[in-house]
Amino acid sequence: MGELTFSPLKDELEELVAFFIENTWEFHRDPYPSKYKIMQSFQKGWFQDERATFWMNKDGEKIGLIILDDIKDSIPLFDIRLATKWRGKGYGTIAVNWIKDYIFNLPDKKIRIEAYTRYDNIPMRKTLAKSGFVKEGYLRDAWENDDGSLMDAIIYAATRSDWEQGIITPIKLNEEPF
Repeated sequence: MGELTFSPLKDELEELVAFFIENTWEFHRDPYPSKYKIMQSFQKGWFQDERATFWMNKDGEKIGLIILDDIKDSIPLFDIRLATKWRGKGYGTIAVNWIKDYIFNLPDKKIRIEAYTRYDNIPMRKTLAKSGFVKEGYLRDAWENDDGSLMDAIIYAATRSDWEQGIITPIKLNEEPF
């Protein structure tokens, strides 16, 4: 499969635009972001403000992008995007495990990492489960697409304590009386 490396996004606007427009993002709020929208977001600092953004590299090729959101918060979130031709090959799981190690090794001791995804994003749900994230909730009409449509979302999380101990603690569902 080959080794992945991760490098911070720098002043690489052309490569960023090409990455976004040459691929489709079926399970994201905007499956076909415009060149203008990407350039505007970059110029406004969206990829940096309260975020840390990294390229996923394989053999010198940028195959994915990781955006760590709320990075200054004790409970960050993330977005991961793999180029179309690299999906379904296990790189998502490698990237999510890298995200856990990166975040939990930060000096400010993050408590947990949350991941929200659409209910129908089965590849991401499988990736999160393989990477030690626990499904913690099903949220009705919680995913708003750029076209205004609503979808259900699922929240997954990995906790620092599980990561430190190398375990996965299941959540207690339906323990309260109805």
